[in-house]
Amino acid sequence: MNPDHGGRVTVVVATRDRWEDLRQSLPRHDPAPVVLVDNGSTDSTPARVADAFPDVTVIRLPRNAGAVGRNVGLAAVETPYVAFADDDSWWEPGALDRAADLLDAHPRVGLIAARILVGAAGSLEPVCAEMSQSALGTHPGEPGMRVLGFIACGAVVRRSAYLQAGGFDPVVFFAGEEERLALDLAAHGWSLCYVPEVVARHVPSVVRDVPGRHVVIARNQMLTAIMRRPVSQVVRTAARTARGPHGRRGLLAAVPRIPAALRARRRLPPHVEASRRLLDTAPPSH
Repeated sequence: MNPDHGGRVTVVVATRDRWEDLRQSLPRHDPAPVVLVDNGSTDSTPARVADAFPDVTVIRLPRNAGAVGRNVGLAAVETPYVAFADDDSWWEPGALDRAADLLDAHPRVGLIAARILVGAAGSLEPVCAEMSQSALGTHPGEPGMRVLGFIACGAVVRRSAYLQAGGFDPVVFFAGEEERLALDLAAHGWSLCYVPEVVARHVPSVVRDVPGRHVVIARNQMLTAIMRRPVSQVVRTAARTARGPHGRRGLLAAVPRIPAALRARRRLPPHVEASRRLLDTAPPSH
């Protein structure tokens, strides 16, 4: 694996049963080194990647670890920064150099959230539109709008910050897993910034996730609140979730995981909780 970008950035890709997408996306990461974490594929993805892309480091997991698979990939690299990607996404030329330069220049920034362009038309990901109008505003010495969330396939993280915050966790497993990590990065004193000059592309796979994704997202919003928010906010989250179209099913799905969430419970520092509440109450930007 040949380091590029001054040996500063490695791309970590998590995948499962999506060889056809990887065949298109993996060449687009060049010249950045790539670590592929296979979450227990059954379609011979690891062997196919190893044959077609010998420069890609392939880590084979015996079962689907969800978002935690990214932790395995990050642990296997030594570069100071890691750019996450999905099997149907990639980084635009120059994006990782720009992200590394910004992280070099801003040592308290733990994560850069990129502008994500979706589909062949390159339309702006709606979450990026929200981040560009973040109620947290800009702060001196930071390269962009401060945020408390991100999309994993459009994030470049400082490896040391990620490890300090514990990476992704098995309680939420997958879908909406970014929220808890974002909160913990901030709790450890790291800033997260939306930087639109850093660009990732996402062309959603035709091989979609299992049905019920919105239910899982609702479940994980509830579990994240239990792990990090005050009891009053947990109650508010439950009430808000229940009003959503998938909310009641999501709340029911959360019940078996509540003991694990309680074991992982750790209240946020007051200033991070205040920022989270500000975002909770901010009017939608569009």
